[in-house]
Amino acid sequence: MRAMMVRENSLDMSVMRLEEVELPPPGEKQVRVRIRAASTQFPDILMIQKKYQYQPPLPYIPGSEFAGDIVALGEGVTQWKIGDAVVAGMLTGGGFAEEVNVGESSLRRKPTPLSYGQACSFRSAYLTAQVSLIRRGELQPGETLLVHGAAGGVGLAAVEVGKMLGATVIGTGSSDEKLKIVTKYGADHVINYGADFKRGFREKVKELTGGNGADVIYDPVGGDVFDESVRCINWGGRLLIIGFTSGRIPSAPVNMPLIKGFSIVGVRAGEYGRKDPQKGRENIAMVDAWAETGKINPYVCAEVPLERAHEALAMIQDRKVVGRVVIVM
Repeated sequence: MRAMMVRENSLDMSVMRLEEVELPPPGEKQVRVRIRAASTQFPDILMIQKKYQYQPPLPYIPGSEFAGDIVALGEGVTQWKIGDAVVAGMLTGGGFAEEVNVGESSLRRKPTPLSYGQACSFRSAYLTAQVSLIRRGELQPGETLLVHGAAGGVGLAAVEVGKMLGATVIGTGSSDEKLKIVTKYGADHVINYGADFKRGFREKVKELTGGNGADVIYDPVGGDVFDESVRCINWGGRLLIIGFTSGRIPSAPVNMPLIKGFSIVGVRAGEYGRKDPQKGRENIAMVDAWAETGKINPYVCAEVPLERAHEALAMIQDRKVVGRVVIVM
């Protein structure tokens, strides 16, 4: 089979090369999945660059989320049959390939309403939004939610989930074109901080909230965006730390949470489930139910063939992605 292999770490995504790989038969309690689509994410880039908190041993095949069809069963498999459409998420790799062997308990049924491209790319984004806004942020109906990087995969998911929970949603982004999609996905207001950042977005947030500021701020960007966020959060607000796509990990002036009475809350959706497996299972079941009942509509902006997988990651680096870009086989 063909697979994208990483044999050395580098800042250059072209270090990922297409190779012919021999895949052994599925082992006990394993199934073989013919992958139809695989999601690309910012952590894929960080792993190649050796900058992520989890670092797979070399060589490895990137790709932690994929969707496809079961084509072979290992000994003792009871949960699946050949032909079942499945998704896998939050794995440690293997998705950037035509086929993969995976433990039967690591798979879930593909939600019927979703295409393979949508199905491979929804789980981590919407699980992040669910854990952030429900478990950690405790977002309430009628509160104001400020979503940074709202056009990205985790950002659009937060916009959708925030509206589902009854919040007034403000989405920020770097271009008017991207923000049109954010509005389509339910944002009540949008702010182009690409154009306005020199004067800051905090004045606009204050204006939209009657001077109070946002009750919950969802921040996967960090850097200067975080610095401005502490100045436009409401009393008793929750500033959710999702990640640092800007490249700079900010420092919080601790007098600000003291004076304004807000909390800075770290969010790691996968770790939340590992620390509390029962709630983790409940979280995943909730997200799967949203997908199966059509309550969410994951946005895929582009589908790229396997041999051009490095171009998909470059699109993420260059901030050209709205929602997700997926690799198709």
